[in-house]
Amino acid sequence: MPPLATPENPGVLNWVLVLTLSVIWGAAFLSVRVALDGFGPWQVAALRTLIAAGVLFGASMLFGQGPQTIKGGRAWAYMIGIGTVSIAPPFLLLSWGQQYIPSAFAGVAMGAVPLLVLPLVAIFSPEEGIGPRRIIGVILGFIGLMILLGPKALEFQTAGAAFWGQVACIGAAGCYALGSVATRRAPKVPPLAMAFSTMAIAAVVLVPLAMWQEGWPTEWPLGATTGLLYAALGPTALAAVIRIRIITTAGSVFMSITSYLVPVWSVIFGVILLSEDLPARLFIALAVILTGIGLSQSRALQAAWALRRSV
Repeated sequence: MPPLATPENPGVLNWVLVLTLSVIWGAAFLSVRVALDGFGPWQVAALRTLIAAGVLFGASMLFGQGPQTIKGGRAWAYMIGIGTVSIAPPFLLLSWGQQYIPSAFAGVAMGAVPLLVLPLVAIFSPEEGIGPRRIIGVILGFIGLMILLGPKALEFQTAGAAFWGQVACIGAAGCYALGSVATRRAPKVPPLAMAFSTMAIAAVVLVPLAMWQEGWPTEWPLGATTGLLYAALGPTALAAVIRIRIITTAGSVFMSITSYLVPVWSVIFGVILLSEDLPARLFIALAVILTGIGLSQSRALQAAWALRRSV
């Protein structure tokens, strides 16, 4: 029997899940951007959580992990907190912010998640272990992200809608960092039950607000609806389950690896789907990012190599 996954030894499955999640999220910014061509930002945020909650409810009941498996007031308090802090606000903030800023800055904001996670983990989840190698590795990953996105992504506006769009994306990153640590500290709950309950709570928050601000959609353009459905099913529903599994077994710092891989996939999807030019700096950035990941996870990689040699 393989050893249980831990922050020091995430295991092969978690590495596969991190890579899978980065691919799913890599197309998230594109799908939201497409959805915004036919729906308002409040509608996009509300509908993706509503659709995802419906799908997750069916899956949780099918696999015997319905909301009835969440026991105790403390567990429900965490579900409510995660849904209202780390799902509803960032979905809305990103949808609203992407109306006014380039996706490159949104990528930079998401790349800040690991930097925000480190001090939170040191305070609230010290068992994950924050040593010099992890700190240097996270910093290297952020440098690689800067190389990939270029200097224009760092241009910060000081006024107007663009300024508030950038603030919204940075706020979303902070919500994700808080949610990652909260998920790690939450009482043990089946992953599908946690994914459904937190998503349903986010939908309960967002749907009335969206109806108040923008009303129910009267038209459903094919392109925008397709983008919305992908955002709901992939980066929202499926990603919620994968994210919970990674965080609860391998920790918040390991999970934050996706923040550096997502922009790489975003660029690749832009080249494939939108016929954008392939930036030469992609390969330099990828080398720096992979170096940072390797350094931050060096102990886990060494342990995996030793285990493989002993078999």
